Amino acid sequence: MKRRTFLASSLGAALCSQIRLAAADKTQPHVLLRSSWQTVNIGDIAHTPGVLALLEEHLPEAKVTLWASDVRNGVRELLEARFPNVRIVHRGPDVDELLKQCDFLLHGSGPSLVAQRDVQRWKDETGKPFGVFGITLGSADEKLVTLLSSADFVFFRDSVSLGFAKGVEIKAPIMKFGPDGAFAVDIANDEAAEKFLAEHDLQPGKFMCCIPRLRYTPYWKIKDRSFDEARHRRNEEMKEQDHAPILEAITQVVTQTDMKVLLCPEDMSQMEVGKVNLYDKLPPKIRERVVWRENYWLTDEAISTYRRSAGLFGMEMHSPIMCVGNGIPAVVCRFAEQTSKGFMWRDIGLNDWLFDLDSAEDRSRVAETVLAIAKNPAAAKEKAAAARKRVAAIQKSMVEQVGVSVGVPS
Repeated sequence: MKRRTFLASSLGAALCSQIRLAAADKTQPHVLLRSSWQTVNIGDIAHTPGVLALLEEHLPEAKVTLWASDVRNGVRELLEARFPNVRIVHRGPDVDELLKQCDFLLHGSGPSLVAQRDVQRWKDETGKPFGVFGITLGSADEKLVTLLSSADFVFFRDSVSLGFAKGVEIKAPIMKFGPDGAFAVDIANDEAAEKFLAEHDLQPGKFMCCIPRLRYTPYWKIKDRSFDEARHRRNEEMKEQDHAPILEAITQVVTQTDMKVLLCPEDMSQMEVGKVNLYDKLPPKIRERVVWRENYWLTDEAISTYRRSAGLFGMEMHSPIMCVGNGIPAVVCRFAEQTSKGFMWRDIGLNDWLFDLDSAEDRSRVAETVLAIAKNPAAAKEKAAAARKRVAAIQKSMVEQVGVSVGVPS
């Protein structure tokens, strides 16, 4: 080939490549994820990286921007390290511009339509489509019913919420069970986890994690909120009953197996809750094989720790979600003051690991169930893996629905 012909051919190929890239960029769907509600709870943190991981895996064609409520306390850095191509915005002119640029608004997982006002703004100002991923719903006024009915899809993270939505006649074209986005979280901080475990002689596969909880989170201790006398009184009234089966489970694991127990938090209040209601209540011989974590942690270190454990039990929801999402067994204890989110355990085939602490019969079975996991971790992991597989298949279809809404063929 002559030099002039070769150069012309090369320049032409480069120009065509640039044109294709420009065209691809122009037509690339832009999804605006509304999420990241607060940072005082590792579960609320987990919603966002879970949904981002799902979009990354199943809708790589899309550009994603995060519209966050709160990414303080190291959460921004955590997200940027795992998702360097995702821009994070809060409010003001950046959001105003994104409403013009983005093609689709996706409301992330949460205890309700947390950002209802922002979703309404999107609908009113842009008229562009939106959808909802894995929320709980226990109440709805006419305005919310109308708003959700105009969504392309609404996925509810438990069947109780789905039934409620149908009962109040929310009529989005697609309404289905869709597991919480936190199942898909894959961030990790192995270095921090291994350092902590080594310091406390917790061997991989030879310890179980345990999370305490009060009926109401005492936000007045961890946020700028007024003291709530009624909620505090209810906490005091129920804390002994609620922690009794957990104490029994700890005792059974320590005395009947070679495993230890790690008391750890899901929110910033639970280090104290675990110390007062569990650790200090244990006999000295039992306490020798129980580790109390006195400091809060972020989601990445928690997940790295859970992955090295034989399982988890307690009264929170999102640490069990993150465990099962990583193939680790987890027992959920719930009560009337919580939302219906706990029933997602029933929805994914883990009803045997779900207990109602308002039921004496259920309370009596917590310890034996936790002990069974400790004694036969291989069987328990098989059960967790089956639930994980079911969740993954459903969540893939959820993201495919986003693709349909933005014009990406499945």
